[in-house]
Amino acid sequence: MDTNFTNDFRINGKFSIKKTPTAYKGKLTKEEGAQLLIKEKEKLRELQERLYADGSKSLLVVLQAMDAAGKDSMIEHVFGGVNPQGCNVTSFKTPSSKEYTHDFLWRHYLALPQKGMIGIFNRSHYESVLVCKVHPEYNLSEKTWSSVKDFNNKFWENRYESIRNFEKHLAQNGTTIIKIFLHVSKDEQKKRLLDRINEPDKNWKFSTGDLPERALFDQYMKAYETAINETSEDYAPWYVLPADNKWFARTAAIQIIIDTLEKMNLKYPKLSDKEKKGLSDARKVLENE
Repeated sequence: MDTNFTNDFRINGKFSIKKTPTAYKGKLTKEEGAQLLIKEKEKLRELQERLYADGSKSLLVVLQAMDAAGKDSMIEHVFGGVNPQGCNVTSFKTPSSKEYTHDFLWRHYLALPQKGMIGIFNRSHYESVLVCKVHPEYNLSEKTWSSVKDFNNKFWENRYESIRNFEKHLAQNGTTIIKIFLHVSKDEQKKRLLDRINEPDKNWKFSTGDLPERALFDQYMKAYETAINETSEDYAPWYVLPADNKWFARTAAIQIIIDTLEKMNLKYPKLSDKEKKGLSDARKVLENE
């Protein structure tokens, strides 16, 4: 069974979004993927417990995608089996008026996972070089710039540099970073948006704002390509998953997360001789009750 997805989908070198498939064409079947996901969820739970017990490191999983690419359902299916005490999910919406009074990274610092925890960003600091690049006027809400003319190439170069520095700082201080882009085709997005309209139990997922954004699909793809090329580093790698098949994207994502946790060299705390003696004494007390 072909299940080594970590290396297959990691971005190394120049990334071309047009040359990257949105559909899985491998040998793994949907049924095999479902079985593998169940098995891997058990492994993920054990690794999460080890991360929590170790208490010296944290994991940040960044999820980025176009509307209807499957971010929410991926979080549900991949992390549904972990202990909720050791996992936090933050969904970033339009910044509040308070958040706009700070730099664009401020609110993301506040949501970072503490040591021993897994943090999941559903959308992230990358919105500032994606939606804000497609709609540069949104940057004016930060009240630092007075005109769209301020958003030249130097502006974007500085913003990519800020993101690289932010992620490097996290990596140097105990946070391992995984960045996943769910690469969905425009045709598949259309199908899923129609499903949201046609199926009553999915109506709540549809927003009239989805259509104007869909009209800018090609511009978003260009922004994603640039952002990934500018920020894919060894300390914060990007993984681009074919997301037209939700089941496969979930299976690939959980394996990437597991492989990353396994490489973190997580260990259960070792007890001192004094602590071991305390356990031995406690055992005797309990056994003699």
